[in-house]
Amino acid sequence: MIDARLQVALGGDGLVIPEEGRIAVFRPPVEADLHGLRPDRCDIIHDFKPAFVAWEGRGYDAVQTPQGPYAAAIVCLPRAKAEARHLIAQACAVTDGIVVIDGQKTDGADSMLKAMKARVSVQGPVSKAHGKLFWITEPAAEFFADWETPPAQTEGGFWTAPGVFSADGVDLASALLVDALPDKLGARVADLGAGWGFLSAHVLTRPEVEEAHLVEAGYMALECARRNVSDARAVFHWEDAVHWESKARVDTVVMNPPFHVGRASEPQIGQAFVAAAARVLSTQGDLWMVANRHLPYEAELKKRFAQVEETGGDARFKLFHASRPLRSRRRA
Repeated sequence: MIDARLQVALGGDGLVIPEEGRIAVFRPPVEADLHGLRPDRCDIIHDFKPAFVAWEGRGYDAVQTPQGPYAAAIVCLPRAKAEARHLIAQACAVTDGIVVIDGQKTDGADSMLKAMKARVSVQGPVSKAHGKLFWITEPAAEFFADWETPPAQTEGGFWTAPGVFSADGVDLASALLVDALPDKLGARVADLGAGWGFLSAHVLTRPEVEEAHLVEAGYMALECARRNVSDARAVFHWEDAVHWESKARVDTVVMNPPFHVGRASEPQIGQAFVAAAARVLSTQGDLWMVANRHLPYEAELKKRFAQVEETGGDARFKLFHASRPLRSRRRA
């Protein structure tokens, strides 16, 4: 974790953070301890809404995009290589001084260190807790400008960006769900975990749809969705779908819920999406959902809905239609 490596580097391995000026910290894990960095000096740059809210709750200033200029920056490497390079380019562009890079070996810290050494002088590294931390001390925006990767269109014409789910094109599971959706979806539809908007774009081909609510925790994914879904009936929400509250009940929920944050499968995330769908639907509402075949969602669906059926799929994915959400009875 960055906690251990940062303290070692600050404690005598040559890393010196300027005493004045603001510090940008890109994508730190929610559980990270940034001991030694005063919260009132730090901008936590996070586009994932749950993490954004968590850091705000800890007294830090959280922003979706860097404001700059900064006296120093720390980049916590994400898993996606293109996204990691983009963040490093961003950090160098908005920072006048030192830029620190931290990451686990499983997230490509070794290859990133090698790639940066080929371009600039790199200090460190500090190797600890299965990861590495290293830094550059001179302004380096010009050396990494080509690493910046703004949203771009895929061959299919959709806008995506590095780090966004299914950034290279249409997800096969979502395509399977689109083909299974009925012609009639009702007036108000919610797409929970909307990503860059593929499902909602197809929902809005139905003329009877009056509102399509795209609920997405990833800020960049939602920005791509705004480009992909230009229909005036689309309503965009940068929110954690698990906690999103609709002003009025919706007739239909469509979703291809995420099932991991790190590398390990976490089916409880999808189960929370099922509970959220049941909460926002009308009493006669319908859920249309696709999931990886190995994920255990059946029990949660039957717990939350009066009627549940598997409507198809293939060797990798399964499709569900659930209707009539069950409401908890209030105690007298």
